[in-house]
Amino acid sequence: MTATGPRTASGTDAVETVDVVTLGESMVTFLPSRPGPLADVPSFERAIGGAESNTACVLAAAGHSARWVGAVGRDGFGDHLLRTIGGYGVDVSSVRRDPHRPTGVYFRTAGDRATDAHEVAYYRAGSAASAMTTANVDLEAVHAGRVLHLSGITAALSAGCLDLLRELTARRPGRPLVSFDVNHRPGLWRDSGAHGPEVLLDLARGADLVLVGDDEAREAWGLADAAAVREALPEPEILVVKHGGRGATAYGPDGARTFVPSLGVDVVAAVGAGDAFAAGFLSATLRALPVRDRLRHGHLTAAAALTVPGDLAAPPARDLADRLAALDDTAWGRLRLGPGWTETAAAGAHTGAGADRAEEEVRTP
Repeated sequence: MTATGPRTASGTDAVETVDVVTLGESMVTFLPSRPGPLADVPSFERAIGGAESNTACVLAAAGHSARWVGAVGRDGFGDHLLRTIGGYGVDVSSVRRDPHRPTGVYFRTAGDRATDAHEVAYYRAGSAASAMTTANVDLEAVHAGRVLHLSGITAALSAGCLDLLRELTARRPGRPLVSFDVNHRPGLWRDSGAHGPEVLLDLARGADLVLVGDDEAREAWGLADAAAVREALPEPEILVVKHGGRGATAYGPDGARTFVPSLGVDVVAAVGAGDAFAAGFLSATLRALPVRDRLRHGHLTAAAALTVPGDLAAPPARDLADRLAALDDTAWGRLRLGPGWTETAAAGAHTGAGADRAEEEVRTP
């Protein structure tokens, strides 16, 4: 699973090659000041949201070079997104500023987005990102990465975005390793004029690495289990099927199957965990770690997101994550992570605690 960025006729790098390029829509998110339905929330705090930019931010915080490619309006919300995402160390120089279309925004309640106990109000129709096409996106910058990470959300935004995703997942010599997070969002497909499940399956078949939740696979494709997903998706070199709180299963090119259970986590908010898992798995992939450890790094990075209230959380320090990922199965099964666990465990690491005691350092009372 290796790849190189684009080259000019002279053989030099066309643009700076980075570890990971992500492409998609990022929006300004308004988080409620208190629980309750949107009609009763008196004020909101501004944050950012977007699956692909979230993943880029976490990867940059983990020490990788990352680039986010997208489009925002030439407005204050676009300024905020570029400033905030760039503040994580992500290269945003290839983001297009659209003078005619706005930056997308959305409001959400404090409930869990993974259940019915929430409301989300999107204002993204006609957004700058929905106007992305193969003609107005910097494709040189998109391809100048060891990994190109995409998601199914982008394909649902417009016909032009779908054409762009089809172009980027087409199997061609010399392309980066293409990672695709299915991210099935039925609501986005209702007005698209396309059959979302069929489109997503087709795009996934063009990727080298696919991440999908088993709940998504059941809803979109009627597939009952991980083995059925692999049968429907034999093309990707690596397939990761996530089982929510139970764990995740990875299938490799040699037919090997690896299951790693999730960690015990005291959840603060179930938002951003999927993007964080993708970042952790990609980080370990870039480092050529064994598949078991890639899954464990995915779980650890997701646990960092689950134990904070917003979409983004700083990942655990690399030495800490490596230490925990190396635990034996019994110690891994005893881990229980709560709010602030990354800071607590990092402090424990500075005291000289060995890997055999790492689980005690991050254990909640």
